[in-house]
Amino acid sequence: MSGGVSGHILLVEDDDALRRTLAAALGAAGYVVSTAGSGSEALRLAGEEPADVILLDLGLPDMDGKEVLRTLRRLSETPVIILSARGLEAEKIAALDLGADDYVEKPVGVGELLARLRAAQRGLERRFNQQTTFVAGPLRVSFAERRVWVLEEEMRMTPREFELLRILARHVGRPVTHRQIKTAIWGGEAETDAQTIRVLVAQLRLKVEENPSSPRLILTEPGVGYRLVAEVSAAG
Repeated sequence: MSGGVSGHILLVEDDDALRRTLAAALGAAGYVVSTAGSGSEALRLAGEEPADVILLDLGLPDMDGKEVLRTLRRLSETPVIILSARGLEAEKIAALDLGADDYVEKPVGVGELLARLRAAQRGLERRFNQQTTFVAGPLRVSFAERRVWVLEEEMRMTPREFELLRILARHVGRPVTHRQIKTAIWGGEAETDAQTIRVLVAQLRLKVEENPSSPRLILTEPGVGYRLVAEVSAAG
């Protein structure tokens, strides 16, 4: 994630007008926004394209928002901010007990919402950076020191190579889309095409893969993006 206001938001809200208004405000603030009007759609999008923060309305037409939250928490530690109607204190408490990171009451001012999003993002960054090391097969990364080793040999990384490795590691085992990579490294408004990303991925593979032409760490997800595998199977 680059800068203070950036990243990918999944907005789950069944009120069409409010969803459009919030999506427009978040987009104007520099976020990439995906939207869902139901719980099932939210879970599908969360699985296909992991977000940096999820804004979740509890009053969804097809399932209880708390059940959506419960499922999300089994999938990841992505920060979840509840969009709550006034007066539903018991609902807010239940959501926080289930693992929500914060809540905002509707109607919510854009300034307050952006501040809550930044706080959630900072919290995730702190938790992520507090990991002493990240390990996947022969790969070991220190995010605090910005250092990378493969089979205990330190690899020199350019800033963009390191940021690419960082976002892949942040979503380890899950696909990271071209759009997420572009937003994290160049910013959401950058004119960056898939070929530029492919070149960067190829550069990173040269440094971390035993055989870059047959990668086993950084896998291509055709038509979607890339995935860093959590465990590398034995060759054979």
